[in-house]
Amino acid sequence: MASGFQWAKIQAMFDAFDADGNGYLEQRDFEALTARWGRLPRVAEGPELTARVEAVIMGWWRLLSEAADADKDGRIDMAELMAMVDRLPSMREDVAATAETIFDAVDENGDGRISRAEHQRLIDTWHGRSMTTADVFDRLDEDGDGYLSRPEFAVLWTQFWISDDPQEPGNVMCGPLAPTA
Repeated sequence: MASGFQWAKIQAMFDAFDADGNGYLEQRDFEALTARWGRLPRVAEGPELTARVEAVIMGWWRLLSEAADADKDGRIDMAELMAMVDRLPSMREDVAATAETIFDAVDENGDGRISRAEHQRLIDTWHGRSMTTADVFDRLDEDGDGYLSRPEFAVLWTQFWISDDPQEPGNVMCGPLAPTA
């Protein structure tokens, strides 16, 4: 059973994905998310990366609709999504595999690392609007070198999706979280 912390984290993801704000995740929300990611410079310039990004994001939709849409109405509400959260730890390799494509999409200059500015674009793209991020990057950049390497990113990405430990830095990978009671 998901904790209050996980609920808050997943609610933030749900709200970011729910493009039309109708309280449900639907295929068109994932299509809108794909379009937002498609505007990132490296994605827009490369058909291979565009196809990978689309495959990852629409793959999330397919997985969710098959596994979480209990009433098969083509819409996933927050309760249905939370039922899926308990299954994520057993899908660690699948979750980590999506990090590779997201990393490539965000690494605008192709230097093999994510800068503070590139990470900010990840957050803004995720949410579909400019977001204030405070010290999020500093929490993620544990070695303090000013960048996230591919291995660091994969760990943080997996923490974001799977972690129930509020102290793990990956929980803020896609932006600051609202405090939980």
